[in-house]
Amino acid sequence: MSAKTFTERVGHLKELSRVEQFERIRRDRRDEDMSIRALAEKYKVHRRTVRQALVDATPPPRKIPARVAPVLGPHVGTVRGWLVADQDVPRKQRHTARRVWQRLVEEEGAEVAESSVRALVAELRREIGDQSLQVKVPQTHAPAAEAEVDFGEFQAKIAGVMMKLWMFVLRLSHSGKAVHIAYANQAQESFLDGHVQAFERLGGVPTGMIRYDNLKAAVIRCALGRERQENPRFIALRSHYGYDSFFCQPGLEGAHEKGGVEGEVGRFRRRHLVPVPDFASLAELNAFMAQADATDDSRRITGRAETVGAAAARELPGLRALPVQGPFDPALVLSCRVDARARICVRQSYYSVPARYAGRRIQAKLAATTVTAVAEGAVVAVHTRSLHKYTEDLVLDHYLEVLARKPGALPGATALAAARKAGTFTKAHQRFWDAARKQLGDAAGTRALIGVLLLHRTQPAAAVQAGMDAAVAMGRFDPDLVAVQARRVAPARTAPQVILPATAPPAALQVRPAPSLGAYDELLGVGA
Repeated sequence: MSAKTFTERVGHLKELSRVEQFERIRRDRRDEDMSIRALAEKYKVHRRTVRQALVDATPPPRKIPARVAPVLGPHVGTVRGWLVADQDVPRKQRHTARRVWQRLVEEEGAEVAESSVRALVAELRREIGDQSLQVKVPQTHAPAAEAEVDFGEFQAKIAGVMMKLWMFVLRLSHSGKAVHIAYANQAQESFLDGHVQAFERLGGVPTGMIRYDNLKAAVIRCALGRERQENPRFIALRSHYGYDSFFCQPGLEGAHEKGGVEGEVGRFRRRHLVPVPDFASLAELNAFMAQADATDDSRRITGRAETVGAAAARELPGLRALPVQGPFDPALVLSCRVDARARICVRQSYYSVPARYAGRRIQAKLAATTVTAVAEGAVVAVHTRSLHKYTEDLVLDHYLEVLARKPGALPGATALAAARKAGTFTKAHQRFWDAARKQLGDAAGTRALIGVLLLHRTQPAAAVQAGMDAAVAMGRFDPDLVAVQARRVAPARTAPQVILPATAPPAALQVRPAPSLGAYDELLGVGA
Protein backbone atom coordinates (compact mmCIF):
# COMPACT_ATOMS: atom_id res chain seq x y z
CA MET A 1 0.00 0.00 0.00
CA SER A 2 1.36 3.42 -0.94
CA ALA A 3 1.90 6.16 1.64
CA LYS A 4 -0.79 8.30 0.01
CA THR A 5 -3.36 5.51 0.19
CA PHE A 6 -2.50 4.81 3.83
CA THR A 7 -2.89 8.48 4.75
CA GLU A 8 -6.25 8.67 3.00
CA ARG A 9 -7.52 5.60 4.88
CA VAL A 10 -6.37 6.96 8.25
CA GLY A 11 -8.14 10.24 7.57
CA HIS A 12 -11.30 8.39 6.60
CA LEU A 13 -11.25 6.36 9.83
CA LYS A 14 -10.77 9.49 11.90
CA GLU A 15 -13.71 11.14 10.18
CA LEU A 16 -15.82 8.05 10.76
CA SER A 17 -14.95 8.00 14.51
CA ARG A 18 -16.02 11.65 14.87
CA VAL A 19 -19.39 10.93 13.27
CA GLU A 20 -19.92 7.98 15.62
CA GLN A 21 -18.88 10.12 18.58
CA PHE A 22 -21.39 12.81 17.59
CA GLU A 23 -24.08 10.12 17.33
CA ARG A 24 -23.38 8.83 20.89
CA ILE A 25 -23.41 12.38 22.31
CA ARG A 26 -26.75 13.10 20.68
CA ARG A 27 -28.20 9.76 21.88
CA ASP A 28 -27.11 10.33 25.49
CA ARG A 29 -28.55 13.82 25.40
CA ARG A 30 -31.81 12.47 24.01
CA ASP A 31 -32.17 9.34 26.15
CA GLU A 32 -30.36 10.24 29.40
CA ASP A 33 -30.93 14.02 29.31
CA MET A 34 -27.28 14.53 30.25
CA SER A 35 -25.93 18.06 30.59
CA ILE A 36 -23.30 19.53 28.31
CA ARG A 37 -20.71 19.42 31.10
CA ALA A 38 -21.47 15.76 31.82
CA LEU A 39 -21.25 14.84 28.17
CA ALA A 40 -17.90 16.65 27.84
CA GLU A 41 -16.49 14.77 30.84
CA LYS A 42 -17.82 11.41 29.61
CA TYR A 43 -16.38 11.65 26.08
CA LYS A 44 -13.26 13.65 27.04
CA VAL A 45 -14.00 16.49 24.61
CA HIS A 46 -14.43 20.22 24.92
CA ARG A 47 -17.89 21.58 25.67
CA ARG A 48 -17.69 23.41 22.32
CA THR A 49 -17.52 20.02 20.59
CA VAL A 50 -20.59 18.84 22.53
CA ARG A 51 -22.52 21.91 21.41
CA GLN A 52 -21.48 21.25 17.77
CA ALA A 53 -22.76 17.68 18.02
CA LEU A 54 -26.11 18.79 19.45
CA VAL A 55 -26.57 21.35 16.65
CA ASP A 56 -25.57 19.18 13.67
CA ALA A 57 -25.03 15.44 13.33
CA THR A 58 -22.27 16.01 10.77
CA PRO A 59 -18.94 17.14 12.24
CA PRO A 60 -17.56 20.39 10.76
CA PRO A 61 -14.51 19.99 8.50
CA ARG A 62 -11.18 20.20 10.22
CA LYS A 63 -9.24 23.38 9.66
CA ILE A 64 -5.99 22.81 7.80
CA PRO A 65 -3.33 25.20 9.13
CA ALA A 66 -1.57 27.31 6.51
CA ARG A 67 2.05 26.24 6.35
CA VAL A 68 4.62 28.98 6.24
CA ALA A 69 7.80 28.68 4.20
CA PRO A 70 10.15 31.10 5.91
CA VAL A 71 13.10 30.36 3.63
CA LEU A 72 11.28 30.35 0.28
CA GLY A 73 8.78 33.07 1.14
CA PRO A 74 10.91 36.02 -0.03
CA HIS A 75 11.64 34.26 -3.34
CA VAL A 76 8.11 33.22 -4.37
CA GLY A 77 7.55 36.38 -6.44
CA THR A 78 10.85 35.92 -8.23
CA VAL A 79 10.11 32.30 -9.14
CA ARG A 80 6.61 33.21 -10.30
CA GLY A 81 8.09 35.89 -12.59
CA TRP A 82 10.50 33.40 -14.14
CA LEU A 83 7.72 30.88 -14.84
CA VAL A 84 5.39 33.51 -16.31
CA ALA A 85 8.17 34.73 -18.63
CA ASP A 86 8.65 31.11 -19.77
CA GLN A 87 5.29 31.25 -21.58
CA ASP A 88 6.88 33.37 -24.33
CA VAL A 89 10.06 31.35 -24.92
CA PRO A 90 10.65 28.02 -26.75
CA ARG A 91 9.49 25.03 -24.75
CA LYS A 92 12.94 23.43 -24.69
CA GLN A 93 14.47 26.55 -23.13
CA ARG A 94 12.10 26.98 -20.20
CA HIS A 95 13.04 26.67 -16.52
CA THR A 96 13.09 23.25 -14.96
CA ALA A 97 12.66 22.92 -11.20
CA ARG A 98 16.36 22.18 -10.87
CA ARG A 99 17.31 25.26 -12.89
CA VAL A 100 15.06 27.39 -10.64
CA TRP A 101 16.80 25.95 -7.56
CA GLN A 102 20.24 26.60 -9.10
CA ARG A 103 19.39 30.22 -9.88
CA LEU A 104 17.99 30.81 -6.41
CA VAL A 105 21.19 29.49 -4.86
CA GLU A 106 23.55 31.28 -7.26
CA GLU A 107 21.77 34.60 -7.78
CA GLU A 108 19.60 35.03 -4.68
CA GLY A 109 21.83 33.32 -2.13
CA ALA A 110 18.94 31.18 -0.90
CA GLU A 111 19.76 28.27 1.41
CA VAL A 112 16.96 25.89 0.56
CA ALA A 113 16.60 22.24 -0.39
CA GLU A 114 15.93 21.33 -4.01
CA SER A 115 12.87 19.29 -2.97
CA SER A 116 11.26 22.40 -1.46
CA VAL A 117 11.84 24.31 -4.69
CA ARG A 118 10.33 21.48 -6.70
CA ALA A 119 7.15 21.59 -4.63
CA LEU A 120 6.95 25.38 -5.04
CA VAL A 121 7.48 25.22 -8.80
CA ALA A 122 4.74 22.58 -9.19
CA GLU A 123 2.31 24.71 -7.16
CA LEU A 124 3.10 27.90 -9.11
CA ARG A 125 2.75 26.13 -12.46
CA ARG A 126 -0.73 24.95 -11.50
CA GLU A 127 -1.58 28.47 -10.42
CA ILE A 128 -0.30 30.00 -13.67
CA GLY A 129 -2.17 27.38 -15.70
CA ASP A 130 -5.42 28.12 -13.89
CA GLN A 131 -5.01 31.84 -14.57
CA SER A 132 -4.59 31.20 -18.32
CA LEU A 133 -7.68 28.99 -18.55
CA GLN A 134 -10.41 30.63 -20.60
CA VAL A 135 -14.01 29.80 -19.85
CA LYS A 136 -15.88 28.72 -22.97
CA VAL A 137 -19.52 29.73 -23.22
CA PRO A 138 -21.78 26.95 -24.64
CA GLN A 139 -23.31 27.87 -27.99
CA THR A 140 -26.56 26.97 -29.74
CA HIS A 141 -26.64 27.20 -33.54
CA ALA A 142 -29.86 27.65 -35.47
CA PRO A 143 -30.48 25.26 -38.40
CA ALA A 144 -29.01 26.30 -41.77
CA ALA A 145 -27.58 29.51 -40.29
CA GLU A 146 -23.88 28.88 -39.64
CA ALA A 147 -20.93 26.81 -40.79
CA GLU A 148 -17.20 26.51 -40.05
CA VAL A 149 -14.26 26.08 -42.42
CA ASP A 150 -10.74 24.81 -41.81
CA PHE A 151 -7.78 23.08 -43.48
CA GLY A 152 -6.20 19.96 -41.96
CA GLU A 153 -2.97 18.22 -42.90
CA PHE A 154 -2.65 14.48 -43.57
CA GLN A 155 -0.50 11.96 -45.42
CA ALA A 156 -1.56 9.78 -48.35
CA LYS A 157 0.10 7.67 -51.01
CA ILE A 158 -0.79 8.87 -54.52
CA ALA A 159 0.43 6.83 -57.50
CA GLY A 160 2.91 5.09 -55.21
CA VAL A 161 4.39 8.31 -53.76
CA MET A 162 3.86 9.32 -50.13
CA MET A 163 2.62 12.92 -50.10
CA LYS A 164 1.59 15.59 -47.64
CA LEU A 165 -1.93 16.70 -48.55
CA TRP A 166 -4.45 19.16 -47.12
CA MET A 167 -8.08 18.45 -46.30
CA PHE A 168 -10.60 21.26 -46.79
CA VAL A 169 -13.50 20.87 -44.36
CA LEU A 170 -16.80 22.78 -44.31
CA ARG A 171 -19.02 21.76 -41.38
CA LEU A 172 -22.60 22.87 -40.74
CA SER A 173 -22.70 24.03 -37.11
CA HIS A 174 -26.23 22.79 -36.31
CA SER A 175 -26.27 19.24 -37.66
CA GLY A 176 -22.53 18.56 -37.76
CA LYS A 177 -22.69 17.39 -41.38
CA ALA A 178 -19.36 18.06 -43.05
CA VAL A 179 -17.78 17.96 -46.50
CA HIS A 180 -14.14 16.86 -46.80
CA ILE A 181 -12.06 17.45 -49.95
CA ALA A 182 -8.37 16.67 -50.44
CA TYR A 183 -6.00 19.10 -52.16
CA ALA A 184 -2.29 19.12 -52.89
CA ASN A 185 -1.87 22.59 -51.39
CA GLN A 186 -3.52 25.32 -49.32
CA ALA A 187 -3.42 27.87 -52.14
CA GLN A 188 -6.27 30.28 -52.71
CA GLU A 189 -7.64 28.38 -55.70
CA SER A 190 -7.97 25.26 -53.50
CA PHE A 191 -9.61 27.29 -50.72
CA LEU A 192 -12.17 28.80 -53.10
CA ASP A 193 -12.76 25.54 -54.96
CA GLY A 194 -13.48 23.83 -51.64
CA HIS A 195 -16.33 26.26 -51.00
CA VAL A 196 -17.76 25.78 -54.48
CA GLN A 197 -17.72 21.98 -54.22
CA ALA A 198 -19.05 21.97 -50.65
CA PHE A 199 -21.99 24.24 -51.53
CA GLU A 200 -22.79 22.11 -54.58
CA ARG A 201 -22.67 18.92 -52.53
CA LEU A 202 -24.86 20.34 -49.75
CA GLY A 203 -27.25 21.88 -52.25
CA GLY A 204 -27.21 25.36 -50.71
CA VAL A 205 -25.44 28.02 -48.67
CA PRO A 206 -25.76 28.91 -44.95
CA THR A 207 -28.09 31.86 -44.47
CA GLY A 208 -25.94 33.46 -41.78
CA MET A 209 -22.17 33.36 -41.40
CA ILE A 210 -19.23 31.03 -41.89
CA ARG A 211 -16.43 31.03 -39.31
CA TYR A 212 -12.78 31.09 -40.41
CA ASP A 213 -9.35 31.36 -38.96
CA ASN A 214 -6.94 33.79 -40.61
CA LEU A 215 -5.82 31.86 -43.69
CA LYS A 216 -3.85 33.92 -46.22
CA ALA A 217 -6.30 32.77 -48.90
CA ALA A 218 -8.96 34.90 -47.20
CA VAL A 219 -7.08 37.48 -45.10
CA ILE A 220 -4.28 39.72 -46.30
CA ARG A 221 -3.65 41.39 -42.94
CA CYS A 222 -5.10 41.22 -39.41
CA ALA A 223 -5.96 44.62 -37.92
CA LEU A 224 -7.12 45.47 -34.40
CA GLY A 225 -9.81 43.26 -32.90
CA ARG A 226 -11.93 41.56 -35.54
CA GLU A 227 -10.96 43.90 -38.35
CA ARG A 228 -9.39 42.20 -41.34
CA GLN A 229 -8.07 43.29 -44.72
CA GLU A 230 -9.65 40.61 -46.87
CA ASN A 231 -8.49 39.17 -50.16
CA PRO A 232 -10.52 40.51 -53.15
CA ARG A 233 -11.07 37.02 -54.56
CA PHE A 234 -12.50 35.86 -51.23
CA ILE A 235 -14.78 38.89 -51.12
CA ALA A 236 -15.99 38.01 -54.62
CA LEU A 237 -16.76 34.42 -53.52
CA ARG A 238 -18.68 35.64 -50.47
CA SER A 239 -20.61 38.15 -52.56
CA HIS A 240 -21.44 35.51 -55.18
CA TYR A 241 -23.02 33.16 -52.63
CA GLY A 242 -24.41 35.86 -50.32
CA TYR A 243 -23.21 34.84 -46.86
CA ASP A 244 -21.30 36.63 -44.08
CA SER A 245 -17.85 35.76 -42.71
CA PHE A 246 -16.59 35.73 -39.12
CA PHE A 247 -12.85 35.62 -38.39
CA CYS A 248 -11.65 34.03 -35.16
CA GLN A 249 -8.95 35.45 -32.94
CA PRO A 250 -5.45 34.53 -34.19
CA GLY A 251 -3.61 31.63 -32.59
CA LEU A 252 -4.81 29.27 -29.88
CA GLU A 253 -6.99 31.95 -28.32
CA GLY A 254 -9.42 31.70 -31.24
CA ALA A 255 -9.38 27.93 -31.77
CA HIS A 256 -12.42 27.37 -29.53
CA GLU A 257 -14.45 29.85 -31.60
CA LYS A 258 -14.75 27.19 -34.30
CA GLY A 259 -14.11 24.14 -32.16
CA GLY A 260 -16.61 22.02 -34.09
CA VAL A 261 -14.57 21.96 -37.28
CA GLU A 262 -11.27 21.76 -35.36
CA GLY A 263 -12.45 18.51 -33.80
CA GLU A 264 -13.96 17.32 -37.08
CA VAL A 265 -10.58 17.45 -38.83
CA GLY A 266 -9.01 15.12 -36.28
CA ARG A 267 -12.04 12.83 -36.07
CA PHE A 268 -12.22 12.29 -39.84
CA ARG A 269 -8.47 11.75 -40.06
CA ARG A 270 -8.53 9.07 -37.35
CA ARG A 271 -11.72 7.41 -38.57
CA HIS A 272 -11.18 7.28 -42.34
CA LEU A 273 -7.51 8.02 -43.08
CA VAL A 274 -5.99 5.32 -40.88
CA PRO A 275 -4.25 3.34 -42.27
CA VAL A 276 -2.67 5.78 -44.70
CA PRO A 277 -4.84 5.78 -47.86
CA ASP A 278 -3.28 4.55 -51.10
CA PHE A 279 -4.85 5.60 -54.43
CA ALA A 280 -3.77 6.00 -58.03
CA SER A 281 -4.86 9.64 -58.24
CA LEU A 282 -6.14 12.52 -56.17
CA ALA A 283 -9.53 12.16 -57.87
CA GLU A 284 -9.86 8.57 -56.59
CA LEU A 285 -8.94 9.72 -53.07
CA ASN A 286 -11.63 12.40 -53.19
CA ALA A 287 -14.20 9.85 -54.36
CA PHE A 288 -13.30 7.73 -51.33
CA MET A 289 -13.64 10.75 -49.01
CA ALA A 290 -17.03 11.63 -50.49
CA GLN A 291 -18.20 8.09 -49.74
CA ALA A 292 -16.85 8.45 -46.20
CA ASP A 293 -18.95 11.62 -45.79
CA ALA A 294 -22.03 9.61 -46.78
CA THR A 295 -21.11 6.89 -44.28
CA ASP A 296 -20.77 9.47 -41.50
CA ASP A 297 -24.46 10.38 -41.85
CA SER A 298 -25.23 7.35 -39.68
CA ARG A 299 -23.00 8.40 -36.77
CA ARG A 300 -24.19 10.15 -33.60
CA ILE A 301 -22.40 13.10 -32.06
CA THR A 302 -21.91 12.60 -28.32
CA GLY A 303 -24.85 13.96 -26.37
CA ARG A 304 -27.24 14.08 -29.32
CA ALA A 305 -30.24 11.81 -29.75
CA GLU A 306 -30.41 11.84 -33.56
CA THR A 307 -27.83 10.93 -36.18
CA VAL A 308 -25.94 13.46 -38.26
CA GLY A 309 -27.94 12.43 -41.32
CA ALA A 310 -31.27 12.93 -39.54
CA ALA A 311 -30.23 16.37 -38.30
CA ALA A 312 -28.96 17.29 -41.77
CA ALA A 313 -32.27 16.21 -43.33
CA ARG A 314 -33.95 18.88 -41.21
CA GLU A 315 -31.26 21.48 -41.84
CA LEU A 316 -30.47 21.22 -45.55
CA PRO A 317 -33.90 22.40 -46.83
CA GLY A 318 -33.36 25.67 -44.96
CA LEU A 319 -30.13 26.56 -46.78
CA ARG A 320 -30.17 29.47 -49.20
CA ALA A 321 -30.51 28.30 -52.81
CA LEU A 322 -27.43 28.24 -55.02
CA PRO A 323 -27.00 31.28 -57.34
CA VAL A 324 -28.93 31.02 -60.58
CA GLN A 325 -25.93 32.29 -62.54
CA GLY A 326 -24.04 29.10 -61.70
CA PRO A 327 -21.05 28.28 -59.51
CA PHE A 328 -18.26 30.72 -58.74
CA ASP A 329 -15.14 30.36 -60.90
CA PRO A 330 -12.26 29.83 -58.45
CA ALA A 331 -9.53 29.77 -61.11
CA LEU A 332 -6.68 32.23 -60.96
CA VAL A 333 -5.89 33.82 -64.35
CA LEU A 334 -2.16 34.08 -65.10
CA SER A 335 -0.26 35.45 -68.06
CA CYS A 336 2.32 32.94 -69.32
CA ARG A 337 4.88 33.01 -72.12
CA VAL A 338 5.08 29.87 -74.23
CA ASP A 339 8.69 28.71 -74.42
CA ALA A 340 10.54 27.23 -77.41
CA ARG A 341 9.31 23.75 -76.42
CA ALA A 342 5.66 24.82 -76.63
CA ARG A 343 5.25 24.75 -72.86
CA ILE A 344 3.95 27.14 -70.24
CA CYS A 345 5.32 27.12 -66.69
CA VAL A 346 2.68 27.30 -63.96
CA ARG A 347 3.73 26.99 -60.31
CA GLN A 348 7.05 25.38 -61.32
CA SER A 349 5.42 22.70 -63.47
CA TYR A 350 5.33 22.61 -67.28
CA TYR A 351 2.29 22.05 -69.52
CA SER A 352 2.24 21.82 -73.31
CA VAL A 353 0.13 23.93 -75.68
CA PRO A 354 -0.18 23.75 -79.49
CA ALA A 355 3.20 24.50 -81.04
CA ARG A 356 1.88 27.43 -83.09
CA TYR A 357 1.76 29.51 -79.88
CA ALA A 358 5.50 29.18 -79.17
CA GLY A 359 7.03 32.52 -78.25
CA ARG A 360 3.63 34.13 -77.57
CA ARG A 361 1.89 35.14 -74.38
CA ILE A 362 -1.32 33.33 -73.50
CA GLN A 363 -3.53 33.06 -70.43
CA ALA A 364 -3.46 30.14 -68.02
CA LYS A 365 -6.48 29.57 -65.77
CA LEU A 366 -5.11 27.88 -62.68
CA ALA A 367 -7.78 25.93 -60.81
CA ALA A 368 -7.41 23.55 -57.87
CA THR A 369 -7.16 20.44 -60.06
CA THR A 370 -6.78 21.71 -63.65
CA VAL A 371 -4.68 24.10 -65.75
CA THR A 372 -6.50 25.54 -68.78
CA ALA A 373 -4.63 27.38 -71.54
CA VAL A 374 -6.61 30.13 -73.31
CA ALA A 375 -5.43 31.97 -76.44
CA GLU A 376 -7.44 34.58 -78.34
CA GLY A 377 -10.49 33.80 -76.22
CA ALA A 378 -10.50 30.07 -77.04
CA VAL A 379 -9.44 27.10 -74.92
CA VAL A 380 -6.41 25.48 -76.57
CA ALA A 381 -5.37 22.96 -73.90
CA VAL A 382 -6.61 21.48 -70.61
CA HIS A 383 -4.32 19.60 -68.25
CA THR A 384 -4.75 17.94 -64.90
CA ARG A 385 -2.77 20.01 -62.42
CA SER A 386 0.46 18.33 -61.37
CA LEU A 387 0.89 17.26 -57.75
CA HIS A 388 4.65 17.78 -57.89
CA LYS A 389 7.08 20.51 -58.92
CA TYR A 390 9.37 20.37 -61.97
CA THR A 391 7.17 17.91 -63.86
CA GLU A 392 6.16 17.96 -67.55
CA ASP A 393 2.66 17.26 -68.84
CA LEU A 394 3.02 17.06 -72.62
CA VAL A 395 0.33 16.16 -75.17
CA LEU A 396 1.48 14.54 -78.42
CA ASP A 397 -1.20 16.29 -80.49
CA HIS A 398 0.35 19.68 -79.68
CA TYR A 399 3.56 18.79 -81.56
CA LEU A 400 2.18 17.07 -84.68
CA GLU A 401 2.69 20.06 -87.04
CA VAL A 402 6.32 20.35 -85.91
CA LEU A 403 6.86 16.61 -86.15
CA ALA A 404 5.52 16.62 -89.71
CA ARG A 405 8.52 18.80 -90.60
CA LYS A 406 10.91 16.97 -88.26
CA PRO A 407 9.83 13.31 -88.36
CA GLY A 408 13.12 12.17 -86.90
CA ALA A 409 12.21 13.76 -83.55
CA LEU A 410 9.18 11.55 -82.98
CA PRO A 411 10.81 8.30 -81.72
CA GLY A 412 12.46 10.04 -78.76
CA ALA A 413 9.73 12.61 -78.10
CA THR A 414 8.72 12.98 -74.44
CA ALA A 415 5.14 13.54 -75.55
CA LEU A 416 5.16 10.17 -77.34
CA ALA A 417 6.38 8.43 -74.18
CA ALA A 418 3.60 10.14 -72.20
CA ALA A 419 0.99 9.05 -74.76
CA ARG A 420 2.21 5.46 -74.56
CA LYS A 421 2.08 5.53 -70.77
CA ALA A 422 -1.44 6.97 -70.84
CA GLY A 423 -2.57 4.32 -73.34
CA THR A 424 -3.64 6.81 -76.02
CA PHE A 425 -0.83 5.76 -78.35
CA THR A 426 -1.99 2.17 -78.81
CA LYS A 427 -0.55 -1.02 -80.28
CA ALA A 428 -2.57 -0.30 -83.42
CA HIS A 429 -0.65 2.97 -83.90
CA GLN A 430 2.64 1.14 -83.36
CA ARG A 431 1.74 -1.59 -85.90
CA PHE A 432 0.81 1.01 -88.51
CA TRP A 433 4.03 2.96 -87.83
CA ASP A 434 6.28 -0.12 -88.02
CA ALA A 435 4.69 -1.31 -91.27
CA ALA A 436 4.77 2.17 -92.81
CA ARG A 437 8.45 2.67 -92.01
CA LYS A 438 9.29 -0.75 -93.37
CA GLN A 439 7.60 -0.01 -96.70
CA LEU A 440 8.15 3.75 -97.08
CA GLY A 441 11.27 4.39 -95.02
CA ASP A 442 11.67 6.12 -91.67
CA ALA A 443 10.87 9.69 -92.69
CA ALA A 444 7.95 8.94 -95.03
CA GLY A 445 6.55 6.23 -92.75
CA THR A 446 6.66 8.57 -89.76
CA ARG A 447 4.92 11.34 -91.74
CA ALA A 448 2.22 8.84 -92.65
CA LEU A 449 1.72 8.07 -88.96
CA ILE A 450 1.56 11.79 -88.15
CA GLY A 451 -1.12 12.20 -90.79
CA VAL A 452 -3.10 9.45 -89.10
CA LEU A 453 -2.62 11.04 -85.67
CA LEU A 454 -4.06 14.28 -87.05
CA LEU A 455 -7.26 12.36 -87.86
CA HIS A 456 -7.94 12.05 -84.12
CA ARG A 457 -8.91 15.72 -84.15
CA THR A 458 -11.96 14.98 -86.31
CA GLN A 459 -12.63 11.25 -85.99
CA PRO A 460 -13.40 8.91 -83.07
CA ALA A 461 -10.48 6.81 -81.86
CA ALA A 462 -12.25 3.52 -82.68
CA ALA A 463 -12.89 4.62 -86.26
CA VAL A 464 -9.27 5.72 -86.74
CA GLN A 465 -8.06 2.38 -85.35
CA ALA A 466 -10.32 0.53 -87.77
CA GLY A 467 -8.91 2.63 -90.61
CA MET A 468 -5.32 1.81 -89.57
CA ASP A 469 -6.10 -1.91 -89.36
CA ALA A 470 -7.60 -1.80 -92.88
CA ALA A 471 -4.58 0.09 -94.23
CA VAL A 472 -2.16 -2.43 -92.71
CA ALA A 473 -4.18 -5.31 -94.18
CA MET A 474 -4.07 -3.72 -97.66
CA GLY A 475 -0.42 -2.72 -97.33
CA ARG A 476 -1.25 0.90 -98.22
CA PHE A 477 -0.17 3.59 -95.77
CA ASP A 478 -1.82 6.69 -97.11
CA PRO A 479 -3.47 8.84 -94.36
CA ASP A 480 -6.24 9.73 -96.83
CA LEU A 481 -7.09 6.05 -97.21
CA VAL A 482 -7.20 5.70 -93.39
CA ALA A 483 -9.55 8.71 -93.29
CA VAL A 484 -11.87 7.15 -95.89
CA GLN A 485 -11.98 3.84 -94.02
CA ALA A 486 -12.58 5.66 -90.71
CA ARG A 487 -15.52 7.60 -92.14
CA ARG A 488 -17.01 4.41 -93.55
CA VAL A 489 -16.86 2.79 -90.10
CA ALA A 490 -18.34 5.82 -88.33
CA PRO A 491 -20.55 7.73 -90.80
CA ALA A 492 -22.37 9.54 -87.95
CA ARG A 493 -20.16 12.32 -86.63
CA THR A 494 -19.28 12.06 -82.94
CA ALA A 495 -17.06 14.17 -80.76
CA PRO A 496 -13.43 13.78 -81.89
CA GLN A 497 -10.84 12.35 -79.56
CA VAL A 498 -7.38 13.88 -79.36
CA ILE A 499 -4.25 12.13 -78.15
CA LEU A 500 -4.38 13.36 -74.55
CA PRO A 501 -3.20 12.01 -71.20
CA ALA A 502 -5.62 9.59 -69.57
CA THR A 503 -6.37 12.14 -66.84
CA ALA A 504 -7.36 14.96 -69.23
CA PRO A 505 -11.06 15.88 -69.38
CA PRO A 506 -12.99 14.89 -72.53
CA ALA A 507 -13.42 17.42 -75.33
CA ALA A 508 -10.26 19.17 -74.21
CA LEU A 509 -9.79 20.93 -77.52
CA GLN A 510 -12.50 22.89 -79.22
CA VAL A 511 -12.24 21.71 -82.86
CA ARG A 512 -14.74 21.96 -85.68
CA PRO A 513 -15.94 18.56 -87.05
CA ALA A 514 -14.95 17.91 -90.64
CA PRO A 515 -17.73 18.28 -93.26
CA SER A 516 -19.41 15.05 -94.33
CA LEU A 517 -18.03 13.41 -97.48
CA GLY A 518 -20.23 10.35 -97.34
CA ALA A 519 -21.33 10.62 -100.96
CA TYR A 520 -17.72 10.54 -102.17
CA ASP A 521 -16.62 7.82 -99.78
CA GLU A 522 -18.63 5.21 -101.66
CA LEU A 523 -16.91 6.13 -104.95
CA LEU A 524 -13.47 6.08 -103.38
CA GLY A 525 -14.25 2.81 -101.66
CA VAL A 526 -14.88 1.13 -105.00
CA GLY A 527 -11.48 2.17 -106.23
CA ALA A 528 -9.83 1.06 -103.03
